[in-house]
Amino acid sequence: MDLSDAAKRAFSLQDYSAQPPLPGVEIVDLKRFTDDGGSFTELGRLSAGAHAAFPGFVVQQVNYSEVDPGVIRAFHLHRRQTDVWFVPPGDRMLLVLLDARAGSPTENACRRLLLGDGSARLVRIPPGVAHGVRNLGTARGRIIYFVDNQFTPDPAQCEEGRLPWDFAGAEIWEPTRG
Repeated sequence: MDLSDAAKRAFSLQDYSAQPPLPGVEIVDLKRFTDDGGSFTELGRLSAGAHAAFPGFVVQQVNYSEVDPGVIRAFHLHRRQTDVWFVPPGDRMLLVLLDARAGSPTENACRRLLLGDGSARLVRIPPGVAHGVRNLGTARGRIIYFVDNQFTPDPAQCEEGRLPWDFAGAEIWEPTRG
């Protein structure tokens, strides 16, 4: 079969290959127990603050955030802090990760992860990996996250910084179409 000239010019193949892993980013699938009355998901077992799924990660603070439909909250990164994110299975959030670590083997690489959308998993985000989220759902989306540093707004001690939301290009936030 031959394509029209216009179709030939616009034709492309979708890339189905696995995205390259970013060093230090870990994904842990969680067990979600459901019955006719609802569901239950264990987000972590802690022993003296240490999270069993991430050796060496000691929880210092637990946070809860809400994001309105269509909103993009990005990019921020930490120089010392590790985050562990969870999005409830009923929500649908696009997490974008950008390796901002100088000298990293994946320096400037981006990774997109769909969180929620029926699955239950944790994502560990190490220091130097910029991250942000876009709510792809039609209702307010929720994020529960564990961190290994307590937040302080004091400029002398704050280790959180920002990059422009479109630092990796505005198209990174768009749902895959086609």
